[in-house]
Amino acid sequence: MQEKFAVIGLGLLGTGIAKTLAEKGAEVLAIDNDLDKVEAIKEEVAHAVCLDSTDIKALKAQNVTDTDAVVIAIGHNFEGLLLTAVLLNELKVKRIVARVSNQHQRMILEKVGIEEMFAPDEEVGKTVADMLVNPELHSCLKLPDDYEIIEVDAPKKKIGKTLEELKLRKTYQLNLITIKRQFKEFKNGQSVKNYHIIGVPTSTTIIEENDVLILLGKTHDVNKFIQLNK
Repeated sequence: MQEKFAVIGLGLLGTGIAKTLAEKGAEVLAIDNDLDKVEAIKEEVAHAVCLDSTDIKALKAQNVTDTDAVVIAIGHNFEGLLLTAVLLNELKVKRIVARVSNQHQRMILEKVGIEEMFAPDEEVGKTVADMLVNPELHSCLKLPDDYEIIEVDAPKKKIGKTLEELKLRKTYQLNLITIKRQFKEFKNGQSVKNYHIIGVPTSTTIIEENDVLILLGKTHDVNKFIQLNK
């Protein structure tokens, strides 16, 4: 069954969320009170509507209660975001995910019954800082309960070793999800280097030069692994 989502607020973030959901096969209702933003996305989602999300009648008319989730991605009008959240709660929308910019906003939304929130500026800031401090870190996805998934260059001292020899779980309390490996390919008569996922690694998988490890673990264990293998 096709999932249905509504995204309210079509700034860069909201537009990105709406497009990504649509690309993944979901039916997306994109909402904004700026007609130009609605027009810009209408060919890429199932439905795009220009309306005021603080108008409960307008929300009802779009059947937002039939969606699996509504994402409130309004960025520069917290009053509008808050009132939208209150109205969606009043309409008993199944799942509401709201954008916040700081802890004060988070606290206010919690008071009105919103349980799922995300702070994109904060998370991006942390990730950029991590990558600046640790150049071998390619990306970092923060998860609840102090867990994260990272893409990190295989330490030079680990190249040539098997996963069994690495003892990632025993030594670092980390799980290896998979490995991105560099391959030489020919395109348009030229030799190019591309990375590909090698699938599910086994205990006999050998770490090769230029491998990128995709690891899951607690933040302090991830940091320990990076620092000990610099």
